[in-house]
Amino acid sequence: MKSLIAIHDTTLGPACGGVRIWPYKNEMEAAIDVLRLSRAMTYKSAAAGIPLGGGKAVIIADSRNDKNESLLRAFGKHVDTLEGRYITTEDVGMTPADLEFIAEETSHVVGLPTTSGGSGDTSEMTGLGVYLGMKAAAKSKWGDDNLNGKTIVFQGFGNVAYNTSLHLMKEEAQLIASDINPTALQKAQSLGIKTIAPNDIFETDMDIFSPCALGGILNDETIPKLKCSIIAGGANNQLLESKHGYEIHKRGILYAPDYIINAGGIINASCEVGMAYNAKRSKSITQKIYYSTLEVISMSNEQSIPTSIAADQLAEKRINSVRAIKNI
Repeated sequence: MKSLIAIHDTTLGPACGGVRIWPYKNEMEAAIDVLRLSRAMTYKSAAAGIPLGGGKAVIIADSRNDKNESLLRAFGKHVDTLEGRYITTEDVGMTPADLEFIAEETSHVVGLPTTSGGSGDTSEMTGLGVYLGMKAAAKSKWGDDNLNGKTIVFQGFGNVAYNTSLHLMKEEAQLIASDINPTALQKAQSLGIKTIAPNDIFETDMDIFSPCALGGILNDETIPKLKCSIIAGGANNQLLESKHGYEIHKRGILYAPDYIINAGGIINASCEVGMAYNAKRSKSITQKIYYSTLEVISMSNEQSIPTSIAADQLAEKRINSVRAIKNI
């Protein structure tokens, strides 16, 4: 097993973040990804107002071919050596059932199946948060959060995009999906959603672009091609570099910062840390994403700064205030 765990910050509580199983080309690529993701988790939890720090883990493997009980239990032993400084949960390439194998070796795991007393699949709450973030962005951009008739293109149609789409279909939004996985495309088609090839995304006119695959999709090459008014998706680290937040802002595109609107998953998991899981509590906290998105956009407008920078300010304010108390 080749695995890396990154702990970014524990000011607000133990570092918590999912374990991602992905066939990285090399260890350096995996290290860069896990470091970026761990920082995003710090800011995500801080902005969401939950008592967790930021951490992340990756296992260098192909989840379709390499994932098995021994691999997952070995990772659980790895987590347990940190004695609670890092709490793991589900991410790309993982399922709640997989977490049960990890839980055989460590108690520092959340997101277990509901049949085991856990919070279950995090993608349901993540999808709800992304949907609410879209609505808040629409409210700010168009003066109305009704998404009826709006064209929304998903890049990646995994569990988060699927759960987001269920809410959007009730509003009769016009949905389009793209994915490199044929099974994901079939899932979209079964819902009556139009599908397109990945290369056609940036040739498609849309109201909202929803990145729901891996990070770094907003970069020097893709941003000039965007034909949308709003970017709001579930993928982590959508901006390849911080400068790309400024580029999007200059183009008049409203970016709903990823870690603000995709926080439903970590919120859901946080409702399992040190307490019996309560679904109503999780949903209540997740619904606040609508208002935190509006707050970030308002800060952006007032200061004439990108929403990505405003989101960082919101998160850093909470981290610094708690750090000051702890230093007394």
